[in-house]
Amino acid sequence: MNQEIIIQTARDVFATEIEGLQHVLEKLDENFVRAVEIILDAKGRVVVTGIGKSGLIGRKIVATLSSTGTPSFFLHPAEALHGDLGMVVGEDILLAISNSGETEEVNKLLPTLKRRGVKIIAFTGNPSSTLAKEADVVVDIGVPREACPLGVAPTSSTTATLVMGDAMAMTLAKLRNIRLEDFRQNHPGGSLGERLKVAVSQIMLSGEALPLVAPDEKMSQVLKVITEKRLGCALVVEDGQKLCGIVTDGDLRRALLKFGDFRDLPVKEVMTSSPKTIYPEALAADALYLMEKKLITVLPVVSEEGKVLGIIHLHDVLGKGQFKFN
Repeated sequence: MNQEIIIQTARDVFATEIEGLQHVLEKLDENFVRAVEIILDAKGRVVVTGIGKSGLIGRKIVATLSSTGTPSFFLHPAEALHGDLGMVVGEDILLAISNSGETEEVNKLLPTLKRRGVKIIAFTGNPSSTLAKEADVVVDIGVPREACPLGVAPTSSTTATLVMGDAMAMTLAKLRNIRLEDFRQNHPGGSLGERLKVAVSQIMLSGEALPLVAPDEKMSQVLKVITEKRLGCALVVEDGQKLCGIVTDGDLRRALLKFGDFRDLPVKEVMTSSPKTIYPEALAADALYLMEKKLITVLPVVSEEGKVLGIIHLHDVLGKGQFKFN
């Protein structure tokens, strides 16, 4: 294999992406200032959305914003269209990412959110796009070309978007006077690292704390259980506590959209069948990985036979539950 070709190709990618960053830097203007001011003045959170590569970059921007003092979360546009839009309120800010500005799933969210009074910041490479026209402020992340040899794979454009997100997060952090101790509070790596080494059985909730319901239980009763147990879900069990489904806040939103008043329906008509589970001997780190991968906050803990033994909440993994280290 020709070493010279390999090195030169890599250098070309670096050069093209640097060129793209320089191009975006030169376009930095009052729109960026306005976007930062909108976030600073907001009482709510920054809700970042995007799909595909833009979605992956959006998740990184969320992580950077959150860890440096700007509360934020990622909203998958497809899931938003099926109920998760209910997580966004009028005081929030939407940061919509789409290089073309014509991503259908993203643009479908805009009318509803605008009616709620949500301000929209667009990261797009197309200032004439549908997204740009609907946004309150447009930050241009357009690059001259992609680093891909075919000119199609998002490379320079995603790098530019990522750097723009970093620039926004760091500017906000500086204006908020974030201190090192504030950053450390958002990164409890030492204590969290120790917690993740323990078995799920050590931090799970069990017994009376479990939100258990039967498949034929009416939803009116299920709602009471969810409210009383305060875990945001109910576990549907049959045949001696064998798990057959789960009802989460997302299921409730979808049921409301589908059925309207669903209080007299049996829970089996609303539940999600075959939910994700974990065994009690698994590590807390495994539970955290599964929760992050599947974008969920609770995991039923079951035996090999599928019997419910407990439940683990994201807060318990991160140290906000009752399990404590001495």
